[in-house]
Amino acid sequence: MQHSNSHHDHWQHFPDRKILENLRAGSTLLVVLVVVVMLSLGAYTFSELMIVEMEATNVYGRSVQSRELALSGIELAAAYVGDRSEIDGWNSYHNPEQFQNINLLPKEVSRASGYFSVVAPIIADSQTNAVRFGLMNESGKLNLNILASEEEEEEGDAVDRMMYIPNMTEDIAAAILDWIDEDDETRTYGAESDYYETLESPYFAKNGPLESLHELLLVRDITPEMLYGEDTNRNGILDPNENDGDATLPLDNADGLLNPGWFDYFTVHSREINIRPDGSEKINVNMTMLTELYDMLEVELGPDEAKFIVAYRANGPVETLADLESGGSLSTVGSGLSEEQALNELANGLAKALFSEEGVTVTRAGIDLSGGGIFTINSLFDLIGSEVETEIDGQKTTLQSPWLADPAAMTADLPILHEILTTTKNQYIEGRIHVDEARLETLLGIPDMDEDLAYAIVNSQMTGTNGAPSSEISQARQTTGWLVIEGLTTIEQMRKLAPYLCSGGDVFRAQALGYFGKSGPVTRVEAIIDGTFIPPRITYIRDLSNLGAGYSLPTLQGINQDD
Repeated sequence: MQHSNSHHDHWQHFPDRKILENLRAGSTLLVVLVVVVMLSLGAYTFSELMIVEMEATNVYGRSVQSRELALSGIELAAAYVGDRSEIDGWNSYHNPEQFQNINLLPKEVSRASGYFSVVAPIIADSQTNAVRFGLMNESGKLNLNILASEEEEEEGDAVDRMMYIPNMTEDIAAAILDWIDEDDETRTYGAESDYYETLESPYFAKNGPLESLHELLLVRDITPEMLYGEDTNRNGILDPNENDGDATLPLDNADGLLNPGWFDYFTVHSREINIRPDGSEKINVNMTMLTELYDMLEVELGPDEAKFIVAYRANGPVETLADLESGGSLSTVGSGLSEEQALNELANGLAKALFSEEGVTVTRAGIDLSGGGIFTINSLFDLIGSEVETEIDGQKTTLQSPWLADPAAMTADLPILHEILTTTKNQYIEGRIHVDEARLETLLGIPDMDEDLAYAIVNSQMTGTNGAPSSEISQARQTTGWLVIEGLTTIEQMRKLAPYLCSGGDVFRAQALGYFGKSGPVTRVEAIIDGTFIPPRITYIRDLSNLGAGYSLPTLQGINQDD
């Protein structure tokens, strides 16, 4: 009976064991499925991560490429500045062929193609989004370093020149000049170290030239709003957020006009190189030895031209009625000479005394030059349309200028004169204002500039009748003589203005953007290119990408968004 029961029990428990084995098999399958799912999820996650990493790498790579494209734009601009003497029709103002949407990284797919553009605003147009493709000439601005270092004829002249700048006060102007000048003597309304030492975090006045306009924030009472204005993204055009009051930053007056801040009125970089395009020296018409001057001029220009210039230096011009009505000739004689002119006077006096003592006279073309150059030529416009009375072979003679003051003659003659001649031996001429790119307020501060002429200059700057920048106009204005040629002023007034004006300096500001054909990262870089060095030097560079692209892709590509 026991055996029978045991056997019965064995078969009685057998189904449970089968079920248990089935359960174990099912559990194994479940574990396998879970493992497979987890491995699949891991593979999927890894795949997604790799895709993200690949996209991030691609974005990073495209960002690096866009930066290199922008830097290539700066390098190309510097090379173009260095090629001025070798390119016919050289034009840095508006040159789309050279600076707009240049495909530096061609690809079959537009999205992958890399481009750069060098962009600048049209300063005469503060109400629209018009742009040009070219460089910004730093000589269009007022050079604070030169203004502070110049010997002004009367105290306060430098302050007066700054008072036309928007939001400028007499106190701030004096404080700026005190910050830059070499002494610790406080100007009227100014501030020197004795003021800055009383601040919570004291410091000394620099008493030296500014290296950057950003330093102005250290000067008493100057705020970032004064320096940077409403143009928060530094693109030079009026964007919607810069014309909506206090709705969005920056806070602005919503007047429909862009306040660019003092960054667009001041500079510390402007200057012109005083050599010929081929790198050789110009002839200084104010050199001490008139015999040497005559000999050089005769070779370069001819005997009549040489005779007129040395006669002018020895005798000065005949004062015409127009000269008297405009305030007289600018030729300098007697008191009020610059240091260089005073040394010339001394040298001429000694030479004259020596020749008289020995009974020797020095002549060229029958003109006695032993008296030296008593008169100084302040600008080459002194020679245009003027006349001189002198003695030739003992006979009193009136010489008419070989260079006539009519538009056709000036158009032909002035570029040649400016290429060959100069009024100073200095290697550089600093601080003159480039009339074609100067703002109205900068022009108004120029001595002897009247308001009507300043407005006429701004309204005649290098834009066509449709308001677009004009390459043709910029190429035609090789000298400041266009002000007379186009009837904006007279030769008499031009003689007074000329020492303060130029037709284009040699230091440029460039904004270059690197981007791709359809979408992707955009890099915006700003640089200062100093063309007074050979080859030109990039003396300052800054990445502005954190301020935004500044310009739309269709604008850079020349696509009309209304089409």
